[in-house]
Amino acid sequence: MALRLGCLRPQRTRAIHLAAALCVLALAPASGATYVPLLGINYGRVGNNLPPPQAALPLLHNLNIGRVRLYDPDPATLRAFARTGIELYVGVPDQVLSTVADPAGATSWLKTSILPFLPDTKIVALTVGNEVLTGNDTALIHNLLPAMQALHDALAAANLDKQIAVTTAHNLGVLGTSYPPSAGAFRKDLLPVLCPILDFHARTGSPFLVNAYPYFAYSDDPKGIHLDYALLEPSYPGVPDASTGLHYPNLLVAQVDAAYHAIAAANGAAARAVEIRVSETGWPSAGDAAEKDATPQNAARYNSNLMRLVAQWKGTPLKPAVPLRVYVFALYNENTKPGPASERHYGLFNPDSTPVYQLSYIPAHVPGPGGAGDNTTGGDNGYYDISAASRQPTGRWTWAQAAVAGGVALLMRAV
Repeated sequence: MALRLGCLRPQRTRAIHLAAALCVLALAPASGATYVPLLGINYGRVGNNLPPPQAALPLLHNLNIGRVRLYDPDPATLRAFARTGIELYVGVPDQVLSTVADPAGATSWLKTSILPFLPDTKIVALTVGNEVLTGNDTALIHNLLPAMQALHDALAAANLDKQIAVTTAHNLGVLGTSYPPSAGAFRKDLLPVLCPILDFHARTGSPFLVNAYPYFAYSDDPKGIHLDYALLEPSYPGVPDASTGLHYPNLLVAQVDAAYHAIAAANGAAARAVEIRVSETGWPSAGDAAEKDATPQNAARYNSNLMRLVAQWKGTPLKPAVPLRVYVFALYNENTKPGPASERHYGLFNPDSTPVYQLSYIPAHVPGPGGAGDNTTGGDNGYYDISAASRQPTGRWTWAQAAVAGGVALLMRAV
């Protein structure tokens, strides 16, 4: 509902004007960059000290990120992204899968949770559940594909199926074998569920999403995996796959190609049509005493190298012509997430909008045709490297910019 500023108290009016001015400063990087088409970030909200969603906008702009994955259709968050041009993956929470598995329920859910925000908010995909197949809830597993199909059908009935894709994100635990990548194969017990899901992706053109974390693989086998390989260090010589002759420079692309091989082994027809995208990847900056590799230094190295990797606009060794699309995990540290301490320290930013650590590389880009939709690989972008830690070139967020963003967050709370 629009506010009539004349009815506000003078203090609130001045605060809103100041907040707006700070937003202009924070949203104006010196490079004049526009959003990149391949790099995204996960915006989780499992915390009791997070700023309002409006505070995320200058952070995303300074990172030159134009794609965001949300885990639920929170109305305030969806409204905050209206008319920003940022493309959203919106989560369909696990608890509603039984409802949306019914066609009438899917139509009703879309009418209340998604349609009111279109077209101002640019929603390009629905992610149905999260890591459902590696959980132990048989009802969720049973409802997953029917929910995906019902939501797709409801979108088609509204003439939105070409605009909004339907997919789901998988834990890499769906793989029974992942090394070497050419031996990648799904768990046999999941094939009866995964094969029809792959048919759905091939039929609708939606991507197959994987949450891929080299951190977990390295933590499980620190003696067998070199840290630089897990951290995506460009100087690491890499690992060959003797069966294919392909060379793997880092663990992330090896994980993605293991999933590609698993798809090919399970459903050859789908393998020719389905694209894999990385819906989550990251490295924690802190952890429990046993999580000794969860450090700010390693997190900065991983995420800087990740952004550099995506900036190259290249694919994996197996799929070199398919540019790698990645969603960094995550925007903020989330202080109420359950599990080990590392789960609460994946964010690039603290709740006060200050950086958790400095990145040595931030993608930047030159203006191009842009506006590439989620179902295309179009759009122009350019990037530059930031190698000198003593410099503050355009495209790298600075503490001054972060302070402005933090001020915006505090003022938004005040008003």
